[in-house]
Amino acid sequence: MADAAPQPNKRKREVDAEEVEALSTEGKEAGVGNGTSAPVRLPFSGFRVKKVLRESARDKIIFLHGKASPVVLPLGPLMVSHPQVNEASGDGDGEDAIVILEKTPFQVDHVAQLLKGSPELQLQFSNDIYSTYHLFPPRQLSDVKTTVVYPATEKHLQKYLHRDLRLVRETGDDYKNITLPHLESQSLSIQWVYNILDRKAEADRIVFENPDPSDGFVLIPDLKWNQQQLDDLYLIAICHRRDIKSLRDLTPEHLPLLRNILQEGQEAILRRYQVAGDRLRVYLHYLPSYYHLHVHFTALGFEAPGAGVERAHLLAEVIENLEQDPEHYGRRTLTFALRADDPLLTLLQEAQRS
Repeated sequence: MADAAPQPNKRKREVDAEEVEALSTEGKEAGVGNGTSAPVRLPFSGFRVKKVLRESARDKIIFLHGKASPVVLPLGPLMVSHPQVNEASGDGDGEDAIVILEKTPFQVDHVAQLLKGSPELQLQFSNDIYSTYHLFPPRQLSDVKTTVVYPATEKHLQKYLHRDLRLVRETGDDYKNITLPHLESQSLSIQWVYNILDRKAEADRIVFENPDPSDGFVLIPDLKWNQQQLDDLYLIAICHRRDIKSLRDLTPEHLPLLRNILQEGQEAILRRYQVAGDRLRVYLHYLPSYYHLHVHFTALGFEAPGAGVERAHLLAEVIENLEQDPEHYGRRTLTFALRADDPLLTLLQEAQRS
């Protein structure tokens, strides 16, 4: 068990506010890297906005649905499309694509550069000692984190679309009889998770790995953290075992794995980022955004998406619950939020009324 030797390069790996697919194996074989300072191209051309799926003025983020065409690259006398894409949609307007644009956080060591010399300003308001301006930063300080899902499926579009939420309480029997069968028929591909575990993608970004196939895991920066500052530190521990979908599957058999993730994950973050364990929030989501057991490590002061009481379960308390009751998560009633139009919400509500 050891830390990965190199410091992960500070580049964008993107998604989601909640987690998008990582680079495909085909992309890797075509020479797509896991981070580079060299100029690159988006995996499509001619993006045309169709709809704003969601936006947040507070978080400075917008989710766009559009149509685009695959990039065609010359290869000798042949022309090849990159990346691999599905058949174009029936409207002849290209493939569905999702683009997420997010303003990046300020970096303390760069802020002073914005005010040096004579910055480009537009006065918006002035009254006595108070004034407000629009400041236009130089190119090197004005990057926008850009996440691409392409080609995007209908499931991806629904995932990012804004919806009203409803709370629902799920019993252990509800999970076995309703939730699990529904999820097995509806779940998105998690090939991108296996690519990370198999080091087919993002191997250069692994912060720490315990390679034990039963009790080991990989620790990697989350999609939502640009690794430029510690205020919004966010890493994910992904277990090597592939037979644990979520919190509901956990039993005392998994305690060595959970203890390893808690202890070794905190130690690795302290070594790499000098952030101690008592400054971290370490938790699991239920429902999770993808069904392969993973644990979130976030800076304690960061209001991370999904850190609310209706979704986050502290790992230390999960361990204690399993120590006291081996069947705790198989039997316990769990509360979580679902979109108002989620078919699972209807299924659970109907079961509870009957």
